[in-house]
Amino acid sequence: MFASVLRWRTLSAAISLLTLLPLGVIVLGLLTPDMEVWRHLSAHALPELWRNTAILLLGVGAGVLLLGVPLAWLTAVHDFPGRRVFSWALMLPLAMPAYVMAFSQLGLFDFTGPLQTWLREAFGSSSWVPNIRSTPGVVAVLTLAFYPYVYLLARNAFATMGRRALEVGQSLGLSPLAGFFRVALPMARPWIVAGLSLALMETLADFGTVAVFNFDAFTSAIYKAWFSLFSLPAAKQLASLLVLLVLALVWLEQRARGQRAYGEAGRAAPLPRTRLPGARGWLACACCSLVLLLAFVLPFGQILLWAAEHAADDMADLLDYLKSSLVLAALAALLVPALALLLVFAVRRDPRSRPWARLATLGYAVPGTVLAVGVFAPVAALDNLLLDHFGHWLPAGSSAVFKGTLLVMLLAYASRFLAVGHSALDTAMQRIARSQEEAAQSLGLHGMRLAWRLHLPLLRGGLFTAMLMVFVDVMKEMPITLMTRPFGWDTLAVRIFNLTTEGEWQRAALPSVAIVLAGLLPVLLLSRQKSGA
Repeated sequence: MFASVLRWRTLSAAISLLTLLPLGVIVLGLLTPDMEVWRHLSAHALPELWRNTAILLLGVGAGVLLLGVPLAWLTAVHDFPGRRVFSWALMLPLAMPAYVMAFSQLGLFDFTGPLQTWLREAFGSSSWVPNIRSTPGVVAVLTLAFYPYVYLLARNAFATMGRRALEVGQSLGLSPLAGFFRVALPMARPWIVAGLSLALMETLADFGTVAVFNFDAFTSAIYKAWFSLFSLPAAKQLASLLVLLVLALVWLEQRARGQRAYGEAGRAAPLPRTRLPGARGWLACACCSLVLLLAFVLPFGQILLWAAEHAADDMADLLDYLKSSLVLAALAALLVPALALLLVFAVRRDPRSRPWARLATLGYAVPGTVLAVGVFAPVAALDNLLLDHFGHWLPAGSSAVFKGTLLVMLLAYASRFLAVGHSALDTAMQRIARSQEEAAQSLGLHGMRLAWRLHLPLLRGGLFTAMLMVFVDVMKEMPITLMTRPFGWDTLAVRIFNLTTEGEWQRAALPSVAIVLAGLLPVLLLSRQKSGA
């Protein structure tokens, strides 16, 4: 029995190394700094990076709160024309990667875009239209891309908090507006803080949007340091600072949420929806329509139009990029849930393995550029070691063993997305009662037979969800793929990056449509789960 438990604990610790090793490499780079690199970064890069990062975090944080919370309150506790559609449709921006929204919004609202062109033809001037190629433009695009995180969690909080607390507030003379600010908002604070932290972590991790806008952020600086300056040490130093920012954000989120939960005695009655009559209802409908229009309908419509114009010319190339993306996503969708399944079994067999499982799933909070550097650095060191000692056994001219292979990409994907697979499978495993296991064991099922006959059939739904979520995330993922892919292995996301870098937005539309359609799958599944709320 002890040997079995030790094996599961050792296995969970080994899986956690997928995340701990790259993070350790990055943190070690901070503890052993190259002073020459630091002097260069401090003089030429860090002041602007810190300033831009602060602007992004403050701007996007305020933006997602101003959009997500009111929309959640409207659709959760009010009834107005179109509410049932808006309740799920406002989650659709989750299906569109931020980098796709970025270049489509530029195409729509830039000086040469259809809006300003029409304004100049109709009114003779469009000079009063704000310049989207600006810091407020980056903040606005990221806000439209990430507000659904706050909307989704806040809406769940408002819809499930029950009527009792609001009724007490009304009995004390609070108006509906005062009840929202003084009762509902404080009660929903843990969910709102969680959604805000997710949006801010996505902002820190974003690479494609800042690259499209040519806006200097830590993620784009890491890429430039590695691939433009050819300085892996500089990329490691910048990545270490970004890791510290992410860890600080996670700590602040845990601290803000830790003591803010609430509970109600007994079974709370559901919160009734208040009908918004007349003009108020149509105003609510107009507000939801405007957000949905800007965040999904217009950008998706724009890339559909561009894709239709260039479909005949680019379809053959698209199939090659689609094949590469599908192969990578399929391999990751097999590997990552398999590792997550082993973690879940390890925790089931030995609850003391749970800390290792938590460490293994830290990678989802870490930007892809950081993990790419963290995975590549030890692989490069291993390659150098192998070439020094066994180079005479390798083909003449060999300069790498593992670098630039699919294996490195898959390891980075596993580190980044293990949390996605683990979350779905861990939830499914918790629904399997211990009594079910005991009954199966009384019938003579043990070990692998127990897992095959009992656990796997009951985990089938969670396993499918894990595979789907990992598949879609890898289809959309850009920085890890861009920084670790084998030579010539271009995916849809890499194709979009290359075309948008060259300013060919119209040709980037066709692969973007494919990625958005793939991203709609989990969003539609999620909307079905929430449709009754």
